[in-house]
Amino acid sequence: MQMQTEIIIAIVVAGVMFLFWFFSILLWISAMFSGLRISPFQLGWMRIRQVPPSKIVRSLIEAHQAGLKNITRQDLEAHHMSGGDVTNLIHALVSADKANIPLTFHQAAAIDLAGRNVLDAVNT
Repeated sequence: MQMQTEIIIAIVVAGVMFLFWFFSILLWISAMFSGLRISPFQLGWMRIRQVPPSKIVRSLIEAHQAGLKNITRQDLEAHHMSGGDVTNLIHALVSADKANIPLTFHQAAAIDLAGRNVLDAVNT
């Protein structure tokens, strides 16, 4: 009887750990406190689509805190799945915004997907 209880406890602990990993609960909490509306299920779907949730959420938080509120999770996911560098793209957009350079998300994404370093393009 004791062994069955230990096995059940181990399965429950493993299940909870899997849920924390799959749904990225801590990442969801940090997004929530940053003012982003992302559900744990959206984070889980990112994992299924092989999009790293931490990269997308951290980039969204950076953009949101810099005042770039028109950038969406879907935009960043699509850019990542197209082979773009999401982190570099957000850094470039934040730098362009601070320098009053008119650069839209789609323009920056096109530069990044063309193979140029969009952050270097903004800095020059």
